[in-house]
Amino acid sequence: MSGDRSLGRTLLLVGAVAATGIVYVGLVPLYLSAGDPDRAIRSIVVGWVPYALVWYLLGRRLSSPERLPNMRAADAGLAFVLVSLLASLGLDAWGVTPELVPEAHALQAVGIFVGLALLGWGIGRRSKALSRAA
Repeated sequence: MSGDRSLGRTLLLVGAVAATGIVYVGLVPLYLSAGDPDRAIRSIVVGWVPYALVWYLLGRRLSSPERLPNMRAADAGLAFVLVSLLASLGLDAWGVTPELVPEAHALQAVGIFVGLALLGWGIGRRSKALSRAA
């Protein structure tokens, strides 16, 4: 039974990595080269789900919590995501849109991706500890 779960998680990890790659290596450059930045931005946002799922699954697979870990990593990740989104929306409200000045949103983009990684890792680590305790 444990082998089935491990195989299922491995397949899910491979699928999430593939989906993330398709979005960020395939779709985003395709839309940008076609001159459609709106679809590229939507693809980036949709790609956040498989990206966070990759980090969740890595947290479950690679971490080895001795006891029930706290949620500081996930809390910090959520804070990074929210603050970065608010900063980007603030720039957008002042007329500095990602389509016009993408460089102005680069720091916020890094913050979002770091935050999603921390959020996924923290939840995955906690989930692994809870499943061990059960």
